[in-house]
Amino acid sequence: MRVAIWRSAMLGASETFVRNQGDALTRWQPVYLGATKQESAVARDTDLIAYPSQADRNAFLRLRLTGRSPRLRRMIADVGPRLIHAHFGGDGWLISGSAAELGIPLIVTAHGHDVTRQPTAGGAKGVRYRRNLRTVFDRAALILAVSEVIRNRAIDRGADPAKVRVHYTGVPIPAEVRPVPKQWDVAFVGRFVEKKGADDLLAALAALGPAKPRAVLVGSGPLLPAIQEYARELRVDATFLGTRTPAEVLEVLTASRLLAAPSRTAADGDTEGLPTTVMEAAALGLPVVATRHSGIPEAVTDGETGLLGAEGDRQALAGNLARLLADEPLRERLGAQGRARMRAKFDLAVQNRRLEGIYDEVAAGPAAR
Repeated sequence: MRVAIWRSAMLGASETFVRNQGDALTRWQPVYLGATKQESAVARDTDLIAYPSQADRNAFLRLRLTGRSPRLRRMIADVGPRLIHAHFGGDGWLISGSAAELGIPLIVTAHGHDVTRQPTAGGAKGVRYRRNLRTVFDRAALILAVSEVIRNRAIDRGADPAKVRVHYTGVPIPAEVRPVPKQWDVAFVGRFVEKKGADDLLAALAALGPAKPRAVLVGSGPLLPAIQEYARELRVDATFLGTRTPAEVLEVLTASRLLAAPSRTAADGDTEGLPTTVMEAAALGLPVVATRHSGIPEAVTDGETGLLGAEGDRQALAGNLARLLADEPLRERLGAQGRARMRAKFDLAVQNRRLEGIYDEVAAGPAAR
């Protein structure tokens, strides 16, 4: 059975969770569909792109304005999927019209900003997005939320509670973790945007004084130049590696003592769902220093699998970093317990078996559900 996995921009470097989930399906065959192609380490030449060239800009604009596209509808019909799984609410709306016309059931995963920041936009853009979000919520057979917090936000935005389920995307759990020399004290992985809290991390590292932990920051984004300048101002020992492949990210994590994920709610309301890097680090046995933000406490239990502080509390963040960096037995204990928690609750293989059960249910029709 074939499932069409839809992401309008196929596929951003930070969205490994889309590819990992699709590739790990065992009974359902994934076919990746996108509106436009993104040049990144996780994009593939086999991805089917509806609007591959600049000459297609007007056709893509019509889809964005009307939610209709004969070209997209033909492409889906040629693939012949039993169902469509769209990632993010706005992208779900883009394909929901074609899915409805073809009579193909639609599942939409809400990840974070699609039900937090984007619906709060002002003016005509915000009105249009909220209308489209309600439309896709009505058209979708099921809405999956990556955390309990995101489920509640989707319901607040108009989704029928009976149609919204929490489904953790999960991460691969390696059978064993090979010990390697630690090159870094603190690792940060993510886009350089406000909600990731990279500036809070640098300020906390600077507050540790002469200890001078070695930090490595992986990723790109609009705030990267400002964050790099802030690190120079604070004289923090920070190495910026830019964008790395998923395999390289895992190598960085393995060579680090802990992961810092100081996420916070941005001024425009943007929040996380449940950061994949938190789960990836824990799966490798790294303790996590993070904040009580969105879905993070669903994966990290304070004092058991990591240490949590309030959003934006740089003093608490510095204290938690100092505590873990000074206590190797504590790092090992929290890391081992975090890895066990990932295996029990966030194993990609287990979560995908559940996801394929959801696919079966949705494909069978409303009566079965």
